[in-house]
Amino acid sequence: MIHQQTLTFQSQGRGTVEITRKVERVVADSGIRTGLCNVFIRHTSASLIICENADPSVREDLERFAARLVPDGDPLFDHAMEGPDDMPAHIRSILTQSALTIPVAQGAPALGTWQGVFLWEHRTHPHRRSLVVTVMGEG
Repeated sequence: MIHQQTLTFQSQGRGTVEITRKVERVVADSGIRTGLCNVFIRHTSASLIICENADPSVREDLERFAARLVPDGDPLFDHAMEGPDDMPAHIRSILTQSALTIPVAQGAPALGTWQGVFLWEHRTHPHRRSLVVTVMGEG
């Protein structure tokens, strides 16, 4: 059995958007009890992460680390068609993930106690982001 749904999220610019509940809803609506859930982001300047969901300072620290690792406006980069955050956003998305696969057990994503699913926006301005969620398994 396979169930697929496209989700859309509006980011507020650079930072994370928790999408755990929406992914859980897609899994629940699929009727699949045991299997896999794949979440794929259809963009090259945002990514997906599974991260601590209890303390937002974890994600703030990740953002500060990424800013140090790949700074905006670095003269090393030629690609800046959409501004100084353009190439850094592409690099950040490549260093993280464009897809996640999560086990499905008892009709829900089998995430750990402190795990959440997040869209990580790497551009400084708000963007509308599209994700494809595919749930495969047995009902």
